[in-house]
Amino acid sequence: MTRTNHFESPHEEKHRSHRAAWLRASILGVNDGIVSTSSLMLGVLAASQSDTAIMTAGIAGLVAGALSMAAGEYVSVASQRDSEKADIAIERKSLKENPDEELKELAWIYEKRGLNAKLAHQVAKQLHDHDAVVAHARDELGIDHEALARPTQAALASAAAFSVGAAVPIMAALFSTTSLGAWAITVSSLVGLAVSGAIGAHVGGGHRAKASARVFVGGGLAMAITYLIGHFIGGII
Repeated sequence: MTRTNHFESPHEEKHRSHRAAWLRASILGVNDGIVSTSSLMLGVLAASQSDTAIMTAGIAGLVAGALSMAAGEYVSVASQRDSEKADIAIERKSLKENPDEELKELAWIYEKRGLNAKLAHQVAKQLHDHDAVVAHARDELGIDHEALARPTQAALASAAAFSVGAAVPIMAALFSTTSLGAWAITVSSLVGLAVSGAIGAHVGGGHRAKASARVFVGGGLAMAITYLIGHFIGGII
């Protein structure tokens, strides 16, 4: 007979809220890549009918956007990780200098969550003895000691997501004629936005139609405004 792992849940449920952070970053990267690159290309197209200028704008937008996303995400997540590590260091120092007070604090946290004083103290004592730093980081600071923020991973993921999105209007322009370039870029980008919104909602457990509509309308407005600006500037220069 197969023995059940002591730490396995007796009733496993499929929740999706834990995907929120990476899902938001990925969808944001793809959508940003589509909207910013397509808008840039449409603005240039409205001002100039040069295929070279349009493709240069698209590729430049992809590279600049991906690097910007990577740098911004790295700095942001690195700052978060530094803050988490600093808080854990403070907690570790306090545990060494004031173990009894820290134990009482942990017990108080469990009392606030609904345990009676005796049980809260027993739980706090057992977790304190098992790994006090992990217990305090998780229940006092809300930090998963084993899953600190990873800046390099976040930077690479953001750059990759942006590049995937930016590739949509670039490929559309590459395989279309100059006269149909604006339509090809617009239609492919809007379809890409709708699909990415639906996928994000499906993975995160949200409403697919609403998510698609949000990014579809927002992206469409951004592209329309940029095209009009390009058209206006092209007409006066």
